[in-house]
Amino acid sequence: MDEMELSMLLDEWRRTPEFMAQVAAWHVEPARPAVWRPLPGWLHPELAAALLARGIQALYSHQEEAAARVHAGQDVMVVTPTASGKTLCYNLPVLDAICKDPSVRALYLFPTKALSQDQVAELGDLAGHLRTRVHTFTYDGDTPLHARQKIREAGHIVVTNPDMLHAAILPHHTKWLRLFEGLRYIVIDEAHLYRGVFGSHVANVIRRLLRVCAHYGARPQFILSSATVANPEDLARSLTGRGAAVIAESGAPRGERHVVLYNPPVVHPQLGVRRSALQEARRLGGRLLRERIATIAFVKTRNQVELLARYWQQDAPEALRGRITGYRGGYLPGERRQIERALRDGRILGVVSTNALELGVDIGSLDAAIAVGFPGSIASLRQQFGRAGRRHGLALALFIANASAVDQYLANHPDSLLSASPEAARLHPDNLLILMDHLKCAAYELPFAAEETFGVETTAELLEYLASQRVLHRGGDGRYHWMADALPSHAVSLRSAAQDNVVIVDVHGARPQVIGEMDRFSALTMLHEEAIYLHQGRSYQVEKLDWENGKAFVTPVEADYYTDAELAVRLAVLDVLAEEPGGGAAPDRRYGEVMVNAVPTLFKKIKFDTHENLGWGKIHLPEVELHTMGFWCSWPLSLRPWSRTEWESALLGAAHVLRQAASLYCMCAPTDLHTAIEVRDVLYGLPTVYLYDAYPGGVGLAERVYRASREVFATARDMVAGCPCHAGCPSCIGPHVAGEGAKAWVAELLATVADAGTTVEV
Repeated sequence: MDEMELSMLLDEWRRTPEFMAQVAAWHVEPARPAVWRPLPGWLHPELAAALLARGIQALYSHQEEAAARVHAGQDVMVVTPTASGKTLCYNLPVLDAICKDPSVRALYLFPTKALSQDQVAELGDLAGHLRTRVHTFTYDGDTPLHARQKIREAGHIVVTNPDMLHAAILPHHTKWLRLFEGLRYIVIDEAHLYRGVFGSHVANVIRRLLRVCAHYGARPQFILSSATVANPEDLARSLTGRGAAVIAESGAPRGERHVVLYNPPVVHPQLGVRRSALQEARRLGGRLLRERIATIAFVKTRNQVELLARYWQQDAPEALRGRITGYRGGYLPGERRQIERALRDGRILGVVSTNALELGVDIGSLDAAIAVGFPGSIASLRQQFGRAGRRHGLALALFIANASAVDQYLANHPDSLLSASPEAARLHPDNLLILMDHLKCAAYELPFAAEETFGVETTAELLEYLASQRVLHRGGDGRYHWMADALPSHAVSLRSAAQDNVVIVDVHGARPQVIGEMDRFSALTMLHEEAIYLHQGRSYQVEKLDWENGKAFVTPVEADYYTDAELAVRLAVLDVLAEEPGGGAAPDRRYGEVMVNAVPTLFKKIKFDTHENLGWGKIHLPEVELHTMGFWCSWPLSLRPWSRTEWESALLGAAHVLRQAASLYCMCAPTDLHTAIEVRDVLYGLPTVYLYDAYPGGVGLAERVYRASREVFATARDMVAGCPCHAGCPSCIGPHVAGEGAKAWVAELLATVADAGTTVEV
């Protein structure tokens, strides 16, 4: 693209009143030159020559600092933007160490296969210029059996993912003698993805890994890289159990970037319904492509990938149609690699993707990035924006809001996107259910000494409990040994907090295929018959739920709606761990352990974007119990002389919008938090709203809401106030609230916390 085309188009949009009327913010990030550092003098001559052969005569400042700190023996966490060259931060010290001592080994952990393949290709390209033979292998589910022995014996750098480390490498560590004896470095890429339940599991897998390393006499260093997060040092410590030097100042160059926040026009003022974000992406993205401006659009579902790609192809001149494609999970690996190569080579002009291309897969430089709807975190949005204007020249980052409460809040508070700090990535590795699962796995791998700790002070008590349950045996030497024949890691999923899960089976096609699993409590609302289950952006309909045997049978469908189930909930407070009295109109706020008994009653079909109710159906499933952590607020009855119905509407609306607002602060999906209300709570006799972790034992979300409650309530209040509807709509107070004054009632409840008191220190 000639930079002039994009510059002229941006000028045209700025002069168009109809376009600017929908622009919530237009921010220009100035170009920034590179900050260079010379190649370090300690680099092995072979590696220095290899860099020069690839045209690398100097390093960005953050690359040089990271490599120097690793060379000095420190653990490092690199948090610089997309395409800032984080890969060299770990490849340089690792290859340098191998060149100097061929017995050195490194283990690379990547969250996705695509990223693993991409990074192995880049690593192989650099290592190919060395005289020293550096054997780099990918070890995942696709690795042929005949290749696995060679990898175990000869791999200098083994590239894998947390699931394979958990289920295939650690339980069979005796076969990996050379790897563990020489393990000097553990690289954890895209560390911000290890949060919530998944991150809590991965932190325990790392504990097991370090235990095995110590058995073989190795004490490896950690090199972590991540998108920008608010708590990089805490995240590194939570994942690895050790502190790390944080490198956050990027030395990479950046061209001028225009960040535009666009809110589609309202088409139904009373209901607050806006024009479809996907249709606006069709129109605006189509214009970019007609001007031959290389563009990527990020959407949330596989259906939207295919739909928007088809729209762009239909609207494009015939000569350009073959240069527009989709990219998502479900494509064959060879097809995805082909698309990635075509993007790097500039043969593809337009691509529509789910978040599959959000991570650091190398696809070259694009000129415009469109985010269709908020991806769930500011960190993810910045990753998507970073796909445009990777080095030099003008770039456009366009955010198109949809009708959801979160998107509308961000459109009305653009500073929350443009200048706010990214979210903190939280995990809770000491969740009792998750911890116990990995204690069993660790005991299978190596017997536990009586005085040994596994990240928690209560390790001895937990081991003794497992011995009393005849899971472990305490020998005469005081060590705890695994008793059963079965491999415990096979029963532990890194994506769920409980073992008693429902397996999701795709029965479409000749051979049924397991595509996922879910804990039973979440399955009540997400896997009932006729539910629309979203998996990697694709819609499936649940045809049958075999509750007794824990299997849900699904088939792929093209659906323009999702399902939302209602639960009849009985909630009991087991223990209050922290509380903050309100006073006056402000509610008392508490955090602690809760027991939830829930049975689903009915489900509604909610249309994407507009959130219209398209119909409903009944659910017939048994009651399920969940022991978890919760946050709750109890308002004084003296606040307002409302009737029971009015209180119920106000509480329902407040619960709905609080869940949306809390997801922004917890860096989680709204479905990771569940809500309940009581007009007259059994314990306090007061109107109460509960938010609780949707996972057994909790993963730290409710505690985060408690500690940031004033900010969460202020955000929720602004979501309601910023909605253009008159009396409340699905975009602000939710689809279940009725009443002429409902919107005002909800706003009043939220203001009692947002405008009073102080927040507990986070």
